[in-house]
Amino acid sequence: MKKIILLFACVLGFSAFSQIKVLKNETVVEVGKDNSVGLYKKDNKFTINYQDLNTANLNTFRSFSFENLNKDVSGLYELISNGFIDIPVSNIVLELPNDIIELHFEKNFGQPTVQFIQYINKNRKYVGKSQILNKKQVDKIFGRLNGKSSLYEKPETAAMGNPANRPVNSGSAANTGSNKDRKTKK
Repeated sequence: MKKIILLFACVLGFSAFSQIKVLKNETVVEVGKDNSVGLYKKDNKFTINYQDLNTANLNTFRSFSFENLNKDVSGLYELISNGFIDIPVSNIVLELPNDIIELHFEKNFGQPTVQFIQYINKNRKYVGKSQILNKKQVDKIFGRLNGKSSLYEKPETAAMGNPANRPVNSGSAANTGSNKDRKTKK
């Protein structure tokens, strides 16, 4: 009897103090990637990963994340695209929940380019810099060339008041004629 209790205690103790824990495999969707810069989506959170060119170790990868609350991904893309058309005089500063990001625009060989400069944890001492990107590379990263931009451009439906996941009738001009037809068919 003592041996059975001892064996039971050992098995129970071994399983309770194990170091390896199986985690749920959550999927991350790649929106777009070019060389060492990529945009990824997980739920409604978007992450930009890049190889940090500001460190001596070229194997250092950094990232910054934000949620797509008010079409922020589309807004960031438009901000960068407008910067290619009319290059800003100084860096555009963006404050994210954990980091500060600067968009540095300049012309390289007559072509407008952008570079992400990240102040990690909002600390100006720790700086990460992405590679310099042209318009075609930005389009590829934001999924404009592979059609994956629909991952962040979709309107959010069925959040509240629309449990069937159907588009909400907006009352546009195309819909007003059908209401008249219903009344006359009585």
